[in-house]
Amino acid sequence: MLSRFMVLALAVLLTAVARSADKHLVIIAGKPSHGPLDHEFRAGSLLLQKSFKGFPGLSVEVHTNGWVQNPSALERADAVLIYADGGGGHPAIQGDHLQQIEKLIKRGAGFACAHYGVEILKTNGGPQFQEWIGGFYEHAYSVNPMWKPDFNAFPTHAITQGVKPFSVTDEWYFNMRWRPGMKGVTPILVAKPSDQVRDGPYVYPKGPYPHIQEAKGRDEVMMWAIVREDGGRGFGFTGGHRHLNWGNDNYRKVFLNALVWLAKVEVPPAGVGSKVSEEELMENLDPKQGSRPAVRSTAPAAPKKP
Repeated sequence: MLSRFMVLALAVLLTAVARSADKHLVIIAGKPSHGPLDHEFRAGSLLLQKSFKGFPGLSVEVHTNGWVQNPSALERADAVLIYADGGGGHPAIQGDHLQQIEKLIKRGAGFACAHYGVEILKTNGGPQFQEWIGGFYEHAYSVNPMWKPDFNAFPTHAITQGVKPFSVTDEWYFNMRWRPGMKGVTPILVAKPSDQVRDGPYVYPKGPYPHIQEAKGRDEVMMWAIVREDGGRGFGFTGGHRHLNWGNDNYRKVFLNALVWLAKVEVPPAGVGSKVSEEELMENLDPKQGSRPAVRSTAPAAPKKP
């Protein structure tokens, strides 16, 4: 008969073995940005991590201030999400970061970006993002109005399991620079912007853009997913500007489902269940002054002064 100590030791060992078999998700939260309750990358990432508490088969690690504290975090990652400011200051194109991401892509890891993080320079990171996540936000080609799309129908996909129709006001980007013919891209969140939305003003620049106006009546994609030829997965999500939107159960569920799918963990038939209180939404907010949005960068970030 096993002693009580041996039973406890065996339980600890089995738990450790099971934990080591978990898929590992790394979330990279961007530096403080914009005004209060906008672009709360750190608070949003920690809230998503907390939403996975007790979820089987997935461990979640959050790194803040725009990159991982140690490159080894990427080496052990099965999936990586960047939720941060983009453009010329995108974390993926600083230093050798693009090469670090390419290494995890080559070994089949998943890669995704959210909100401003889907914007990258078309000549620096753009071609890679087309391959890795299916498309990207291109300055002066894509558009970033603040509006309230109605997401009423969803494709049959693991990411949409358990998701019910919802509608929230956010800075929903659209008109991505897709792979040619949107090859391999599966639209997840699709809605039709009104003529007024297309006519602007947009958040920045205010527009309007003639090519956006000429497409009146066309459905647009605000979230999408791909499976790369090597079997790795990717997705883009253009919402994520307003932090309080994470309190919407279906908004949050479609994103949590996507992260589970990205890491190649089975999404439950009813989707990933989670609850978020008003108090939890107000945790871990960045200290900010004022509410003026930061100007989006379209040029490589200048080196910081010492």
